[in-house]
Amino acid sequence: MRRIPTTAVLRCALAVTFVAAATHSLAAQSQPLAPVRESGQNVSPAYEGWYKNPDGTISMSFGYFNRNAKEVVEVPIGPNNFFSSGPADRGQPASFQPRRNWGVFAVVVPADWAQRDKVIWTLVIKGDTLRVPGHLRPNWEIDALQGEAGSGNTPPVLKFAADGKSGGGPGGVMADAALTAKVGAAVEVKVWATDDGKGRSTIAGTARGGAIPVTLRWFKHTGPGEVTFTEPAPRASGPGGLATTSARFSVPGQYVLRVRANDASGIAGAGHAQCCWSNGFVRVTVAP
Repeated sequence: MRRIPTTAVLRCALAVTFVAAATHSLAAQSQPLAPVRESGQNVSPAYEGWYKNPDGTISMSFGYFNRNAKEVVEVPIGPNNFFSSGPADRGQPASFQPRRNWGVFAVVVPADWAQRDKVIWTLVIKGDTLRVPGHLRPNWEIDALQGEAGSGNTPPVLKFAADGKSGGGPGGVMADAALTAKVGAAVEVKVWATDDGKGRSTIAGTARGGAIPVTLRWFKHTGPGEVTFTEPAPRASGPGGLATTSARFSVPGQYVLRVRANDASGIAGAGHAQCCWSNGFVRVTVAP
């Protein structure tokens, strides 16, 4: 098994503060023992590693470190939140939840992608420019879809229709069909989540019907306004692992919602090996 050592990932997350071109010094923010503030701090992009997909393509997993304890930082995709080279929009978030968030999305590259080539994620926040490169160095290969440490424990499987396509791991799956909604009106969002049950079961309250427990959490991924979920952490307890929530939107526009599904391994916050959770994404068009 090849995986990223925890120390290597932390070094990467902290190193971006020193290699970034910034108009203000980030040295104080980079100190691991510095006091945690509720708001006003920066966000660093983080590269987690890469893994091979069943179709031969390669996924590069990215996350971030929002140094704030409470503030959700918003950076719309554009000149302050972009990738190079290639398309500026690679599925990255525009809404950054507090603290360290692992494997939030993945950039897919062809199977013949050269090891020397890179994709670079740039964030410009509060006057600071932070960058992190995605690469295919051999010691950064992770076993996101293949079973952590040879245990055979694979991430949950997500889909947005009972007979729809499925996916797992950091790259996850995007719903085929976009939802439509109106400002202030609730729109129902359904997701089916199942797991192989090979993780260390520490989550209390298994799903009904003998299904493997899967813990879900909904987030706004991109979009111009606020999103409120009636049930941000629904239980996957319906037929086939069905879980339902409703979302309300404050302003019209194009949104992407993300759901994270954690298995029963006990890694509730997700971690560096990226064995134990999956992302799902659904687009929503919101009218006035």
